[in-house]
Amino acid sequence: MKQLIFIVLAGTIIVGCNAQPPQNKSNSMENNNIKKNVHYSKTDTNVVKVKEEEWKQLLSPEVYHIAREKGTERPWTSKFEDFKEIGTYHCAVCGNALFKSNTKFDSGCGWPSFFDPIAKGSLIYLPDNTHGMRRTEVQCGRCKSHLGHVFEDGPPPTGLRYCINGVVLDFDKSKE
Repeated sequence: MKQLIFIVLAGTIIVGCNAQPPQNKSNSMENNNIKKNVHYSKTDTNVVKVKEEEWKQLLSPEVYHIAREKGTERPWTSKFEDFKEIGTYHCAVCGNALFKSNTKFDSGCGWPSFFDPIAKGSLIYLPDNTHGMRRTEVQCGRCKSHLGHVFEDGPPPTGLRYCINGVVLDFDKSKE
């Protein structure tokens, strides 16, 4: 009897380990009650003005927390930290072009770092005196989402280090 129970349990475990995970579509935007972000565009350069309640419905909780509540992702967790592809980084909230990959560098700080924005108007700079520090916050120039901070300890030619939360970045690989 014990052998029979063992065989049944072992078979159940083996079948369970080899089974394909259920096709759960709860990660899709529609099934998470997150609407399609109609404000996202990689070509529209008009300033986006959206009420916070709408952003909360449009964005994932993680993106909303960092972009709209000025959160910070944990260091060394971004898929873009060691990313080496050639292309353009965009705001994940609105699609605004932010940085070219040839301005990205390994700063060792734990977040994707860049030394020069793609254009003067692509970013907004604001003083940030939170946490007992004097820093400069960087926001998206199109939707005013929090991206990270800029520091004056970067490489030439600018001497700047844009320390950006990867969760608020999208990437378009260059076709060249």
